[in-house]
Amino acid sequence: MAENDQEQKPTEAQAGSQAGQEGQDGQRFAVQRVYVKDASFEAPDTPTVFRQQYSPQVNFNINNRSTKVDEGVYEVVLRLTADVKQDDKTVFLVEVQQAGIFEIRGLNNEQLEQVLTITCPNILFPYGREAIDGLVTRGSFPALLLAPINFENIYQQAKQQQAEQLAAQEGQQAAAPGAAEEAADSGESESH
Repeated sequence: MAENDQEQKPTEAQAGSQAGQEGQDGQRFAVQRVYVKDASFEAPDTPTVFRQQYSPQVNFNINNRSTKVDEGVYEVVLRLTADVKQDDKTVFLVEVQQAGIFEIRGLNNEQLEQVLTITCPNILFPYGREAIDGLVTRGSFPALLLAPINFENIYQQAKQQQAEQLAAQEGQQAAAPGAAEEAADSGESESH
């Protein structure tokens, strides 16, 4: 028993020093709550659909949004939607808004954006996936097991698209003032 006490003391001391380090640099991340904000399941063609061969086409969409609730506290909502069709008829439509409240402090804007669009959705997705599967199986359909999602890859692709759009807009704006300057130059030369 004395050995256990001795083993725990360094661990507690290490934990205390780690907490002190977190406090010194001012960064903090904590999950305060995970919850289902909204859930919907519709199967408009029942019971007819149960009497047919089941070979569905799944259209899956995902998006997220974040809202600042208080200083350093954010709500992140991950919206998962599966529209399952067969022969262009909706078999079922399921949507879950899986949400969480996160305490996030001491990060610069870029780090905060990454945490809100990568880390928080990574935490929420398994809960949302389970909620989708539960609704589908309660609707008497085969399980709908969603594959894991690489939110970091999605974030990087979105940033690349934003950069490309910004470059295209700057290119258009750079061309427009050049044309205006040429017109102004030609106008000045006419007045001389």
